[in-house]
Amino acid sequence: MSATEKTEKTRKAAAPAKGSKAELSYDLLRSRILDGTYGPGYRLVLSQLARETGVSTIPLREALRRLQSDGLVEVVRNIGARVAVFDAAQVEHSLQVLARLEGYATAISAPHMTGRHIERSRTVNTRMIQALEDFDPTSFTALNREFHFSLYEHCPDAHLVALLEAEWARLDHMRRSTFSYVPGRARRSVAEHERLLELIETGAEASAIEQVACAHKIATADALRQAKSVP
Repeated sequence: MSATEKTEKTRKAAAPAKGSKAELSYDLLRSRILDGTYGPGYRLVLSQLARETGVSTIPLREALRRLQSDGLVEVVRNIGARVAVFDAAQVEHSLQVLARLEGYATAISAPHMTGRHIERSRTVNTRMIQALEDFDPTSFTALNREFHFSLYEHCPDAHLVALLEAEWARLDHMRRSTFSYVPGRARRSVAEHERLLELIETGAEASAIEQVACAHKIATADALRQAKSVP
């Protein structure tokens, strides 16, 4: 069973039955949050959501609980449930968390990657290099996500992959690409990707791969913090 299949199995065990009203409500609200239909700070009033979706309040309430657990919804005193509001400091914090998770995940994924797998990841990175010519932060970020998940899909730890997916979802919701804050980081990022692939390709020790993968994400967090400090 692949890591992706294990992750899906874990999700199904923790979530309501597929096709249930609670599961459908969760998928619907989550997609509306991630695509920006419900932006940061948007109040999630059960009666209003029920009118909009045609779903009763009970499954919607369960969906909101799950979204709160995911970090996409927050409950604020005197306001109620709303789409979580993030700032640059929280983006940086999420990047720091991802750095540790990604370092370990990449290291334990490496032995499971064949030459064909590495070449596929390198193709994504090449597309990122090409995207630098007519730079669009949003598109570049999508490719960046594709690159990293091309490594994670070989991770034998399904729980770790689930954690990574949750943190990436939080970053996706933060809407504004990190590369729009620090566009100069993009060019260095693709060079670091290539360095990481070289280590995997040559069978480098897990500790070396973990260190480079972790430093890669921390460098983005550091660049973001420095950009914030510039008046």
